Amino acid sequence: MSNPLRSARDRRLPKVAGPCSMVLFGVTGDLARKKIMPAIYDLANRGFLPPGFGLVGFARREWADEDFAAVVHDAVREHARTPFREDVWQQLSEGIRFVAGDINDPAAYAELKTTVEDMDSRRGTMGNHAFYLSIPPGLFPVVITHLKDCGLTARTTDQWRRVVVEKPFGHDLASAQELDRVLSSAFTPDEIFRIDHYLGKETVQNILAVRFANAMFEPIWNNRYVDNVQITQAEDIGIGGRAGYYDGIGAARDVIQNHLLQLLALTAMEEPLSFQPREVRQEKEKVLSAITLPPDLDLHTSRGQYATGWQGGIPVLGFLDEEGIPPTSTTETFAALRVTIENRRWAGVPFYLRTGKRLGRRVTEVAVIFKKAPHLPFDDNAVGELSDNALVFRIQPDEGVTVRFGSKVPGTPSLELRDVTMDFQYGDSFVDTSPEAYERLILDVLLGEPPLFPNSAEVDLSWKILDPVLNHWASLGQPEQYASGGWGPASSYDMIARDGRVWRRP
Repeated sequence: MSNPLRSARDRRLPKVAGPCSMVLFGVTGDLARKKIMPAIYDLANRGFLPPGFGLVGFARREWADEDFAAVVHDAVREHARTPFREDVWQQLSEGIRFVAGDINDPAAYAELKTTVEDMDSRRGTMGNHAFYLSIPPGLFPVVITHLKDCGLTARTTDQWRRVVVEKPFGHDLASAQELDRVLSSAFTPDEIFRIDHYLGKETVQNILAVRFANAMFEPIWNNRYVDNVQITQAEDIGIGGRAGYYDGIGAARDVIQNHLLQLLALTAMEEPLSFQPREVRQEKEKVLSAITLPPDLDLHTSRGQYATGWQGGIPVLGFLDEEGIPPTSTTETFAALRVTIENRRWAGVPFYLRTGKRLGRRVTEVAVIFKKAPHLPFDDNAVGELSDNALVFRIQPDEGVTVRFGSKVPGTPSLELRDVTMDFQYGDSFVDTSPEAYERLILDVLLGEPPLFPNSAEVDLSWKILDPVLNHWASLGQPEQYASGGWGPASSYDMIARDGRVWRRP
């Protein structure tokens, strides 16, 4: 396949997948249309898929192969990151197939097996197949059972089978362990890929680069110099048409259990021996196992529901007024909590996690807030406008890193200090645009390289942290209401104020 967009300097996705195909369940969903299909095209456009790559769609639609190809074509045209090239599309489309059938029908899986075997003979996929379950978790057992019963998970020593699942990885610890049991009944641990798209973002991986490649940061990355760490994921939108998914899940399960605890682990982990999957996961597991909750969850956690208000000058509905949400729903749309890490590096440093919908703006960031200098030989007027030093990883949407520190105001006869920032933005420093997270993650699946995917131990540890909070909240009834367009309920401000601190305004 032609490779016009890859230059000799482009080393971010340096490996090309070998002969293989991907079977995609849930092809009619938004995730498949907006992320998965465009990412597959972008990989092909950049030359990282084999010429004979196959894409098989499975759904309960009366489509022929060309109908599914048209769906993929429209998704690519609308959402692909790289320019559309007819020659690339033609080669990719030759490997597109579709199997029509009900997800509960064994006959449909027999047809799927025939299609996959045809891929092996006609496209040269050599028995290497990934099954992407872009479907509700409740359907995983049905699909896994049928894949196993029809022989699609069986392989010889020179072939591979892999399964890809999206969050949520369970509803609590018990359901996560049951999900792992189902997946493990057909696939080995190395064949199970749990996608957390945050971990595929360049800016998340840059946390490790900044920490371990620069001598100026690691010496101060500890409780001697760090006062607190704030990890924020804020959205300015409501639940939209996702009431069926969101009600009963909530902000903590949807974001804190996976995204934010993974960001915490990357921020706080010790330096691994290498960036091989086993070494990275071991260090993340050590951090997650050392996390403790405060004894009084009433004082050090917060939850809320967005109320009717204004967002960007437009009136918006409250959560309880959204279509499909019962007025008695206790599902939280905002969640915050404080945790500590009981190890030598981080003892005594609070980590504050918060996420919410209908907040002031869309932003995800990790802010490392440093302690004040032990001695300030300035009078109070000179430092009255000076904040704490901070190093901020901006995950999205304005990807980059900001360093905040104090500097003298020019032109004043006295030493007057104010905050200034040094700002690194990906768009200013690099000519090539960053690959989408799903490009990186899908390629890692096809290569069989899982360092960016949480394993079952990390998932279990995350639920052990969150389950006590969720159980406590379940006994409290209705969450606190907060104004749309603000930054969360009053209890979240009270929570951090009890520690003598304030939330950073992103």
